[in-house]
Amino acid sequence: MFDALLDEDATQLAARVRDGEVSARELTQATLDRLEQREPLIQAFCTLAPERALAQAEQIDRRRARGEPLGALAGVPLAVKDLICTAGVRTTSGSAAYADFIPEEDDITVERLLAADAILLGKTTAPEFGYSGVGHNPLFPSPRNPWDVSKTPGGSSAGSGAALAARLCPIALGSDGGGSVRIPAAHCGVYGLKASMGRVPLWPGCRDERYPGVSSWESLEHIGPMTRSVRDSALMMSVMAGPDMRDRHSIPCSDVDWLASLDRPLQGLRIAFSADFGYIAVDAEVRAVVTAAARRFAAALGAELEEVDPGIADESASFAALVAFESDLSGMRQMQSELGATMSPHLSAMLQRDWRAEHFTDANTTRKKLCNQLWRFMQRYDLLLSPTLAVPPFALHMQGPEVIDGRMVRSDHWLSFCFPFNFTGQPAASVPAGFTASGLPIGMQIVGRHLDDGLVLAASAAFERIQPWNHHYPAAIGVLHE
Repeated sequence: MFDALLDEDATQLAARVRDGEVSARELTQATLDRLEQREPLIQAFCTLAPERALAQAEQIDRRRARGEPLGALAGVPLAVKDLICTAGVRTTSGSAAYADFIPEEDDITVERLLAADAILLGKTTAPEFGYSGVGHNPLFPSPRNPWDVSKTPGGSSAGSGAALAARLCPIALGSDGGGSVRIPAAHCGVYGLKASMGRVPLWPGCRDERYPGVSSWESLEHIGPMTRSVRDSALMMSVMAGPDMRDRHSIPCSDVDWLASLDRPLQGLRIAFSADFGYIAVDAEVRAVVTAAARRFAAALGAELEEVDPGIADESASFAALVAFESDLSGMRQMQSELGATMSPHLSAMLQRDWRAEHFTDANTTRKKLCNQLWRFMQRYDLLLSPTLAVPPFALHMQGPEVIDGRMVRSDHWLSFCFPFNFTGQPAASVPAGFTASGLPIGMQIVGRHLDDGLVLAASAAFERIQPWNHHYPAAIGVLHE
């Protein structure tokens, strides 16, 4: 019974707990039992909190027995990326500098999800401070992709994506400063949403000056839901979204009904599609699968689809400069001098670079230019579709392929579809679009106008109805499942 139950969506599970069909403790124990079986293969988690999870579940069951109302996520097991603070549960940010760090307070998102009666299973592995598109860090084994354990699940929310695909949990939290929710969603065949900048408040991550490395990416970072269904992400957003005085960038959300958006009418949409943004080297299978998915989506909706070049240039150098600008270079360089070779090489290289004021001001000017280009472009279209990533999942211990579609590229080129929308703050999601011939997932990115999160959710839900994905079971996990 419980094995089939664990493959259900969070929305269904919460309803079962509220209705008394299953207790929160039974659901939590069954999840922990599955973790014991599958986690050694996947390595998604760096810290588990089983005793805390069971105690929280028992408290929920006692409240239900007393007739008290339960929250929207009653008894639903939750995985949280290790860059996101959890009070009383180790949060390392993938760095030896924080190997034993136990936060005093929850991140706002964790605080809100726990108040809605989600149950914290533990923390999922991420690269050091999130400065990578894959999952390697100096402290823990790299998470493995459940579709092929020799491949990366993507990052930086690597463990969260792997845990969802392996069905170790129904919902997870990721963070996205340059694609880090959408990247593992695409590589792991799950759903990931980066809402408009400010919809989901952040604290203490990005904002607490006491913690070098943790206090980075302030104008780029978003925290977002990662789930196996669009409805579960809408449910999480209904709990997480809304302003908080601790985040000066947070904004009201009264213009979005997250769950009602799933059934929003979609007649008459004008949809732009670009397979390469005019400059990105794209794997041939990715191009074919996403192009077919975009055309199928538009045809099913009776929407107008126009294949266009949105005029986005390669601004990766500006992205790197903005990341450095929003890092505590003084604090992190001191950390580097203490950690030496135990700091990730690519992070050390960023800190050692001779950054000048012009690098930062030029990057900020470039961001303004891109924002202006995209709001003008989106005046003509309701949505922009593209591949989420330029390649399918690749070998585990790589930062990225150096050859794509016969072109020599930088090792981060495969991420080029994602970071522009961290510059602009627009809502963007990754939906599973299909598979390679060898059975690896491919994601399609759905981008909306600034603040039109409801349409991105509605389009995601419509695509899920047209081309469902949750019945596909990863090959590596299927062996354990039988």
